[in-house]
Amino acid sequence: MTPTDTIREMQPSDGRPGESCPALACVRAAVAQAGGWLPFDRFMALALYAPQVGYYASGARVFGQGPQDGSDFVTAAELTPFFGATLARQVAQALMATGTAAVWEFGAGNGTLAEQLLQALPQLGCGDVHYHIIEVSGALRARQQQRLRPWGARVHWHERWPERLDGVVLGNEVLDAMPVQLLHRRGGVWYERGVVWDEAAQALAWCDRPTALRPPCAIDGEHDYLTEIHPQAEAFVRTLAQRLRRGAVLWLDYGFPEHEYYHPQRAQGTLMCHRAHRADDDPLREVGAKDITAHVNFTGIALAAQEAGLEVLGYTSQGRFLLNTGLLDVLQQAPLPQRAMALKLVHEHEMGELFKALMLAPPACATGWVPLGFAQGDRTHTL
Repeated sequence: MTPTDTIREMQPSDGRPGESCPALACVRAAVAQAGGWLPFDRFMALALYAPQVGYYASGARVFGQGPQDGSDFVTAAELTPFFGATLARQVAQALMATGTAAVWEFGAGNGTLAEQLLQALPQLGCGDVHYHIIEVSGALRARQQQRLRPWGARVHWHERWPERLDGVVLGNEVLDAMPVQLLHRRGGVWYERGVVWDEAAQALAWCDRPTALRPPCAIDGEHDYLTEIHPQAEAFVRTLAQRLRRGAVLWLDYGFPEHEYYHPQRAQGTLMCHRAHRADDDPLREVGAKDITAHVNFTGIALAAQEAGLEVLGYTSQGRFLLNTGLLDVLQQAPLPQRAMALKLVHEHEMGELFKALMLAPPACATGWVPLGFAQGDRTHTL
């Protein structure tokens, strides 16, 4: 590798290796093993999921309602129990329409959403449902098991994919945490961004290499442009499609359709970090101590699903989805402060517009019913 085919830019982070930062030490070893340059998706995977030291594997409190409880960010289920109570209506309809009796949740966090659904589903005629959680973090799995103990043998944990899935599959803020590759257009040339170890500064630093990779659509203009591509999330969806025989899939996450995701004005990408309910854009700092996410390209997810044999049942904003599934009815008996908290889920300037809902199903389960959440305001035509 010569100076002409590598570009280093930005100052290195101030992280230091050693016992005080085992995740950083893990990344530094991986950089060395890779020959001195680690692609960003590999760095992100280690920073988040390296056994015992990655952000989601270390046992630290991640999900909560605010800095006061030691958490880093809030999910819809942690914000209000009315999220799960409303979502249960869509889950119950999908279970009945597809003739299945199991819910599969990926990335169940503290088990909060699972608890809410298990409480609500019996009231909707689905009291015999078994709940399956696929969880790669041992620390989170232990937390889930403690929370869901009242449901005993009705809840099952899996460390890997089963050969066949039947049921309603859920992922709430799962796709955004899957490793992404970073592409940087600089002076009209595309580079893949990776991570190196700066010996002089004793810290991680960015390093770009020329690449044949491109975003899935052309980016107008000649200005410098930084963005993400999502091969791991798309491969994940393809694998799910290959194993899902009967049932449906529902993703809820923040993101955009492709034409918005790769808009020429979104020149700094969507990569973001979260710690103590504060956001920053430097994933090389405090490695293993904070979340790293990228918004979801829902067009890419939908296309990957279709290529693998699933059909799109609906796509809309989270706000519209929850209103369609009856959030306002669920809130009728709630005290005013709880209503105000729950309405953050649907307000455009809160979570209602940035978060989206996408539902998929195998062809045999895609006809004869209209999912509640997409009965009005479906945006599938925008994907």
